[in-house]
Amino acid sequence: MGLGKIFGSSVKNCTCVYLCLQILNTLATTTILAIESSCDETAAAICVDGKILSNIIASQSIHEKYGGVVPELASRAHIQNIVPVVQQALQEAFPVAESFLHTVDAIAFTQAPGLIGCLLVGTQFAKSLALSLNKPLIAVHHMQAHVLANLIGENKPDFPFLCLTVSGGHTQIVLAKSPLELEVIGQTIDDAAGEAFDKTAKLLGLPYPGGPLIDRYAALGNPLAFKFAEPQIPALNFSFSGLKTSVLYFLQKQQPGFIEANRNDLCASIQYTIVQILLKKIKKAVQETGIQQVCLAGGVSANSGLRKGLSHLGEKHGWKTFIPAFEFCTDNAAMIAITGHYKFLAGHFADLSTNPSARAESIKLLSY
Repeated sequence: MGLGKIFGSSVKNCTCVYLCLQILNTLATTTILAIESSCDETAAAICVDGKILSNIIASQSIHEKYGGVVPELASRAHIQNIVPVVQQALQEAFPVAESFLHTVDAIAFTQAPGLIGCLLVGTQFAKSLALSLNKPLIAVHHMQAHVLANLIGENKPDFPFLCLTVSGGHTQIVLAKSPLELEVIGQTIDDAAGEAFDKTAKLLGLPYPGGPLIDRYAALGNPLAFKFAEPQIPALNFSFSGLKTSVLYFLQKQQPGFIEANRNDLCASIQYTIVQILLKKIKKAVQETGIQQVCLAGGVSANSGLRKGLSHLGEKHGWKTFIPAFEFCTDNAAMIAITGHYKFLAGHFADLSTNPSARAESIKLLSY
């Protein structure tokens, strides 16, 4: 008697079970609850199978009168905001569900970098929630999440792609080989682009945060009215401290009332200079790598001059450019959620002994 006859029914049954499991795996959903608290925004988001169902952000206006983020005040505000923000994110994602938390498969949170007190609030909340629900924990690198914000929505790049990541504390060119393998091929050696915007805005007498105000006034000015220094830095690295000094020395030579009379042109010229520094480097990165899919990420990617500049450069040279929606540019939990989604699929989980870190390690290859 052949083996087929002996095991015939068992083979058929196993095949049916296998097919059923395949169907169940196809129908199964992966739900991530994400928490972001690295600076002065308390945010929570729900991601189901890579689709963002909610993205709630509570900003803090208290820092405006101090001219910058006060870490202690930010931490206290996170403590006040985190429960209602998470609750709102769950309710928006599951408006008809009687119970929200049972649908969550994992808790993702920003582990680094950021303000340590702020990170502690989000980290401890996520760990407590994961422990009480017996759910896995996913630690997310903030800068990785900014890059992967480009994977939110239908229009997303294929791998590999280049990403110009521009925020208040970081300016990097990242080569993304997969969601979990990112290589930093260029970065600032001093100030970040976001710092350049805020510091020059302060020189112009603009309140914090100054970057969005420069963008607003720049739309009304002549970007070629004044010329400021563009530091020539080797390879694909950046420098913005020289620009700040150039603006400072220029303004010190002017007569009283000059800034007020020329505010629009000054803002337009400063923004144009910063954008040109960024675009020249990303153009060089495309030439060196041969990769013609270019993404933008980070809080400064909300700047209208940078968004338009990258789009025009892409059209001119035949690149495919990808720019996240405004809500996914500044600090948000949706980018933490999409990163958590890919880490969940790869089985990259953290244990309850995981601690937040104020600074990311300075390494060239980041494998998450």
